[in-house]
Amino acid sequence: MAEIRSDATDSGATDTNTPAKVKAGLYIVATPIGNLGDISTRAIETLKRVDAIACEDTRVTAKLLNAFLIKKPMMAYHEHNGAAQRPKLIDMIRSGKSVALVSDAGTPLISDPGFKLVDEVADAGLFITTLPGPAAVIAALTLAGLPTDRFLFMGFAPHKSKARKDWFEKEKNTNATLVYYESARRIKDSLADLLTVLGDRNVAVCREITKKFEEVVRDKSSAAIQRYEELGAPKGELVVVVEAATIEEKTTEEATVSKDTLLETALKHMSVKSAAAFVADLTGARKSEIYTKALSFRQDDNTG
Repeated sequence: MAEIRSDATDSGATDTNTPAKVKAGLYIVATPIGNLGDISTRAIETLKRVDAIACEDTRVTAKLLNAFLIKKPMMAYHEHNGAAQRPKLIDMIRSGKSVALVSDAGTPLISDPGFKLVDEVADAGLFITTLPGPAAVIAALTLAGLPTDRFLFMGFAPHKSKARKDWFEKEKNTNATLVYYESARRIKDSLADLLTVLGDRNVAVCREITKKFEEVVRDKSSAAIQRYEELGAPKGELVVVVEAATIEEKTTEEATVSKDTLLETALKHMSVKSAAAFVADLTGARKSEIYTKALSFRQDDNTG
């Protein structure tokens, strides 16, 4: 049976019309990524009971609070004012107040500066807890039809093509499903850069997850590009899931480095002939090629 936590709520409330306050601390609250029905009962109750709510955009969070008849003071907390707001939030908690941290949609700290607040609250020895819930990256992984045993969340794609290509290049040989956020107007160019750098991999472009016009395009990146060329850019928020690199996609340069390293190690313990035969058998490379390289290594050693 699951444990029911009660340590975050003060006991002894006598007024049944007034929700009991939660204990002083930071409450990381996940909110819906589209469908309001995805908010948890615990999240609603906590938002009703905290003293204040720190959010990316007070206008966005106000819509959520209004939908559930919640009236609480809000404080803007985002990348641009975080350094100034963190001391204020920590002072509030030290003085006995409770603060909920929410993002515009989904789970806080996923591609937002919330981790800095968590780090400083933890350093101050203050109470922190989390109320898990929706996250676009996880939702997209469940829809993509690609392996989820290993995945890398890359965050938001760079806006410029050169930066995007360099960004993809770093993960060219990553043996894990890749996930990133992209804007609808840049999706075709983004997939084109992906195709150039990573090759024609299977992708899933997830649009408007949990909303009325939810759509998942599962195809090769080349086919997805052609789709958007014909139909135009899609509307809404996108999450792109990309097939992992395979062993065959390792570069020739990496393979060469691997053989060289293996050969250098073998030469420390074997003759040139034996080392060449050993590495050739192990890597499938031509024995004559490895033997020639082994001779050059040995000659270099003798020269040195």
